[in-house]
Amino acid sequence: MTTTIRISVRPLVEYVYRSGSIRPGFRTNASMQEGTRIHQRVQKGYTEEDQKEVVLEAELQHGDLTYIVEGRCDGIIRLEGQLTVDEIKSTAGPLDELGEGLPVHWAQAIMYAYMYARVNDEPRMQVQLTYVHTVNSEERRLRRMMERHELEQFAAEVIAGYAPYAEMIAAYEEKRDVSVRALGFPFQKYREGQRKLAGAVYQTIREGKGLMAKAPTGIGKTMSVLFPAVKAIGEGEAERLFYLTARTTTRATAEEAFVRMQAQGLNMHVISLTAKDKICFKEEESCDAGQCSMCEGYYDRINGAVLDMLEHETLMTRRVIEQYARKHRVCPFEFSLDAAYAADAVICDYNYIFDPRISLKRILEEQKRRTVVLVDEAHNLVDRGRNMFSAELVKSVFLELKREFKELASSVPAAKAISDRAGGVDTYLLTIRKNGGDEDKLYNQEMPEELIELLETFVMAAEQCLLEGGSGHAEIDELLLDGYFTAQNFLRIAKLYDERFMTYAECERSEVRIKLFCLDPSALLRQTAKGFRSVVHFSATLSPMSYYRDMLGAEEEDYTLQVPSPFSREQLDVRLMPLSVRYKDREASRLAIAQLLDQLVAERPRHNLLVFFPSYPYMREVHETYMRVFAGSQVDAVMQEQGMSEAERDQFLNAFQPNPERTRLGFAVLGGVFAEGVDLPGDRLNGVVVVGAGLPQIGLENNVLKDYFDRTGRRGFNYAYIFPGMNKVLQAGGRLIRTEQDHGILVLIDDRFTQEPYHSLLPEEWRDYTLIHPNKAR
Repeated sequence: MTTTIRISVRPLVEYVYRSGSIRPGFRTNASMQEGTRIHQRVQKGYTEEDQKEVVLEAELQHGDLTYIVEGRCDGIIRLEGQLTVDEIKSTAGPLDELGEGLPVHWAQAIMYAYMYARVNDEPRMQVQLTYVHTVNSEERRLRRMMERHELEQFAAEVIAGYAPYAEMIAAYEEKRDVSVRALGFPFQKYREGQRKLAGAVYQTIREGKGLMAKAPTGIGKTMSVLFPAVKAIGEGEAERLFYLTARTTTRATAEEAFVRMQAQGLNMHVISLTAKDKICFKEEESCDAGQCSMCEGYYDRINGAVLDMLEHETLMTRRVIEQYARKHRVCPFEFSLDAAYAADAVICDYNYIFDPRISLKRILEEQKRRTVVLVDEAHNLVDRGRNMFSAELVKSVFLELKREFKELASSVPAAKAISDRAGGVDTYLLTIRKNGGDEDKLYNQEMPEELIELLETFVMAAEQCLLEGGSGHAEIDELLLDGYFTAQNFLRIAKLYDERFMTYAECERSEVRIKLFCLDPSALLRQTAKGFRSVVHFSATLSPMSYYRDMLGAEEEDYTLQVPSPFSREQLDVRLMPLSVRYKDREASRLAIAQLLDQLVAERPRHNLLVFFPSYPYMREVHETYMRVFAGSQVDAVMQEQGMSEAERDQFLNAFQPNPERTRLGFAVLGGVFAEGVDLPGDRLNGVVVVGAGLPQIGLENNVLKDYFDRTGRRGFNYAYIFPGMNKVLQAGGRLIRTEQDHGILVLIDDRFTQEPYHSLLPEEWRDYTLIHPNKAR
């Protein structure tokens, strides 16, 4: 039986033409919005007879494999009577340095010409590359005339170059599908609620819709969404999946789920992506394309590295990626990205799908339509989305650039232009401070158009300097790169600016900080998710569901699922102390909270307890009071510190072991690393105390959000303060009961928990609480 391989033109030619196709320092990529804008502007110059965005498909045979090559050509136009394929490319590099164009771009255009000529029986085709500069809109066109037999020969050579990889993948996919069909649920039985969630995920994928699922902590949400998604791939409902996480701990949980499925016979390529600053070998040599031997000649070695790893590994964790990166002398971060495009399942941060600066841009629309996205701890995506779609600048950076390059004007050709244009940005920001008078915070609904123009000219000058080799001073070039990327991001976000944004500036002494602030990320999250086969958002704390459907951009037809808690009320002893812990009452509340902790320690000797506070200062104040007044030799009190390393965090958690010799009392903050995604089952955690309703501090951005939601007909204080705050409470309390065998005590300290809407936002199993008072806490 002949095996069919379906492949899009762009990844096909990128694989075959990697070597030598990309020049160091020469960028040809633009953001999705920027690229679309440039394409549309060029296409507006087409005549009525010309065609744009032409969908093409052709079938080629090589060996035992049939290749169905598909793609979408930018334009089929007539130039001086000659039928021409037009391939549009945007670039930030000088057009006069393009030479005869990049081989990978010619390959893409020629493949389109071959496909069109074959379908329409054309004897010859003209091929045109249209390069457009992203900043100054300058255009340059390169053309070739090719006969039909030349096009056919070229297409055959491209397929032959791709064949070794395709043959390996075809053999692997056959094994994968057999293993998926034979895969049973990797536990003896479903936990209560697991089957319901797994069934909903599978049905959602089959129908190509979205799902918002609220499922309680402890039922095994990770396996409940991964298992049906894997089955959907094996049965042809999807081709790949992304498992998105906000934290390293939840990434490890997803890896463990795949390990368990592989132990049951699953054969599937799974890769975990690690942030560049964590996986880079910069400790061993400079992380710079001009100096790092792993970057130099990268495209000559990468195909062999990817083939080697895919042939011998299935679960490609950070350790595995680093091992093969060293073996083949390739940058581990770039290597992991290239391998991700070939993997069936990718475990990564939200950024790789949603952030316009970081997202995996080589995922084509055709691939997206066959890709499933699973968003773990989806409640985090609201704030993360807001941050991804916001951008800011600080005045001091441009003042420093102005001064540094002014001194280099006589020795560096581009220095004067950079100094002048950085100075223009600095002057603009200085004017904001002067015009603001005594105001230290300034708001504006409109986008700062003048600043955008100044940044565009600065970016052009910075690119020119960087392409010419920089200033010759490493520290100054690093400053220039920081300013360049900051300006680029500001320009990128400016293209998204609409009524859901606000501009504000903060002035402190000589510093000015200006921000394009995304008030409501829902439309942009929805737009990003729209191209995928199915997007599943899941969390234990999507409450209230209407808020998260709104803020995460759910479509009207997307499904909603709420799985009730499977745990019995006897497992959880809930107590509520109606003590005011508002900021004005915190000093008076410290002793009462310390007294309660002392009583809990006496009640539960040799137990493990975690206490969560709304801020670091408040936590430290109560810790100091407790240690001074109550702590004895029977207590080990440990406290979360700001900026803890991964090793320090692991040390903090590993100390929570069953049956300690002395009671372990951990002080931590709501919304911090120990309040989410942490699993301390059984007697590793016997009690949780939550101090406060978790409301964010009243401040500029939160008040701006409150006003925005009030203006748009939603309850602003709920949206900006109460709902995000109560989510932190639910997450912290959810650390306690993780399995059917767990028992523990949960103490809520805040009089607001007895009031609406706070009370209704508590899980049903928490509302059956015992009311206690400071003098009756035992």
